[in-house]
Amino acid sequence: MTKSVQAEHKVNILMVDDQPAKLLSYEVILADLGEHLIKANTGTEALECLLQTDIAVILMDVSMPEQNGFELADLIRQHPRFQDTTIIFISGVHLTNEDRIKGYAHGAVDYISVPIIPELLRARVRVFAELYRKTRQLERLNHEMHLLAGRLLTLQDEERRRIAREMHDDLGQELCAAKMTLDAINVSGANLHAAEASRLIDSAIQKVRSISHLLHPPMLDEAGLCSAIQWYLEGLTKRSGIKTVLETQPSEFPRLAIELETAVYRIIQEAMTNVFRHSGAGGAWITLLLEENQVIVRVRDNGKGVEDKIVNFKPGSIGVGLSGMRQRVQEFGGELRFKNANPGTLVEAYIPLKSGAASAVRTVSASSL
Repeated sequence: MTKSVQAEHKVNILMVDDQPAKLLSYEVILADLGEHLIKANTGTEALECLLQTDIAVILMDVSMPEQNGFELADLIRQHPRFQDTTIIFISGVHLTNEDRIKGYAHGAVDYISVPIIPELLRARVRVFAELYRKTRQLERLNHEMHLLAGRLLTLQDEERRRIAREMHDDLGQELCAAKMTLDAINVSGANLHAAEASRLIDSAIQKVRSISHLLHPPMLDEAGLCSAIQWYLEGLTKRSGIKTVLETQPSEFPRLAIELETAVYRIIQEAMTNVFRHSGAGGAWITLLLEENQVIVRVRDNGKGVEDKIVNFKPGSIGVGLSGMRQRVQEFGGELRFKNANPGTLVEAYIPLKSGAASAVRTVSASSL
């Protein structure tokens, strides 16, 4: 590993003591760890350092004159950023079990007595520093995976749109041309085979149109979210027999950014697919609300409900479809919830409206409708 890479992976260790000689001894003991060592003589200096720097481990003397270590630890724990920061107390006075219990009660994860054994102090600090480093690496990996998952969903939507257009524009047009030719043959020669071929092509055209629209309904781009949802629900009712009701507030629902409209459409589509496949429901109610700062989607059915482990999103309990719904909502900084509605299931998606193209309400000209 190069020096620059090593520097990137160093963590900050804050040492707090009112005696400079002790700080120097801690620095000498911990120097071999190769981490960034930061010194503070007072609680005020320590708090200022915490607010300016990410600290992995705090090494703190209990017996400081202006503010003892217990009091300082209480202040540190009150800040949301530092509730999980590792604090190690060092004391040459408070050495009883009661003192140790008090230290743990004030947020310490370890309690070291004086005289310090250098190897022991190094080993303990090394463990917590490495734990902090691995935790941060895991957070970065999770963030990168989240970004990748969002990008994959975007690419999937773009590919669906592309395939849908090609099926509609290319394959659909070729089938229409073949049908026109067969119809002309049939009219001129009364050919029964040509009539049957024309009927089969009619069926193929309808299937191509249905698949194309399910992949990406052109109505979503042309007429907007509500029209596309209504079209989808009418088709689902015809295919499945599940009665559906769509309610929108406001009734004249405005256009949203295309990315947000696509996400909301897919969430409703996946929720209704689950209703059809798993719920045994005879009816479903879909609500689309636009509030001042968020879009709310609700899908409720009157089926058999879901297990608690699915409601709580327990690992291994949800499939690809539910994971995709949750990912779409999280891409916009929102939240997806599942509830047992007794009877049935209630799915709720809360998606905040932020400034910018990703989620802003947009105005649609008459020419685009």
